[in-house]
Amino acid sequence: MRENIASCNACPHRCRIKSSGRGVCRARTNINGKVTSSAYGKVTALALDPIEKKPLNFFYPGSFILSVGSFGCNMHCSFCQNWEISTSDGGRVETMTPQDILDAALSLKKCGNIGVAYTYNEPLINYEFVSDCAILARQNGLKNVLVSNGVMTPSLFSDFIPLMDAANIDFKSADPGFYRAHGGDLETVRENIKIAAPLIHLEITTLVIEGINDKDEEIEGIAFFLAGIDKAIPYHLTPFYPRYKMKDRRPTSAERLGKLKSLAGKYLNNVL
Repeated sequence: MRENIASCNACPHRCRIKSSGRGVCRARTNINGKVTSSAYGKVTALALDPIEKKPLNFFYPGSFILSVGSFGCNMHCSFCQNWEISTSDGGRVETMTPQDILDAALSLKKCGNIGVAYTYNEPLINYEFVSDCAILARQNGLKNVLVSNGVMTPSLFSDFIPLMDAANIDFKSADPGFYRAHGGDLETVRENIKIAAPLIHLEITTLVIEGINDKDEEIEGIAFFLAGIDKAIPYHLTPFYPRYKMKDRRPTSAERLGKLKSLAGKYLNNVL
């Protein structure tokens, strides 16, 4: 009997998934020979956050945004700061429709809410649901924000990103080996940053882990790459705190972070 295997094209893993099986992200499944999101409408986190928490410091500063998270991720970072939901298989969720998300967002406008942020886990593995929510939000005058690792096939990303108004994309390292070790792909991230930059408001974040991804030349390399696109792209260098499988490492020191910000500042106008 021929096995019913379907290929997923959502990210560079291009998982070949058996019937009723799931890809490496745990959120895309083979149903009757078609790969779709098993996370559609499954919400693990819903909160009104300051826009600066995304982090977006130059997109409607001082405002708030309704943050929505689901489950699963196509990377497996040992330092994940939201590992409880990124590593989940969807056991504890609330089912919500795109209309439910819109209604919640609109009800919070009186609190300063400007829209919906798709965040907490990796939104791009659930792009069908995010797209449906984003279309409704835009039709009702709300902003859409993506917080992502950027690991999505560029052809899909090109179609998806115009639905967003702003994004913060993680640039975890300038080392291809680092990305491979954590289930990502550096060139895909670089390509998607190039795609997004001229279309939406874009900010970039690197979580700095001393002794792992904090070499001077690595941070300078990221800053140089971003400056080649637009020197005005805000670049966030954020401190690592012991989490998940890296609880034995020390937090990033203020001294190290300060030096790296100075190095990146040689190339970019806004380093935070």
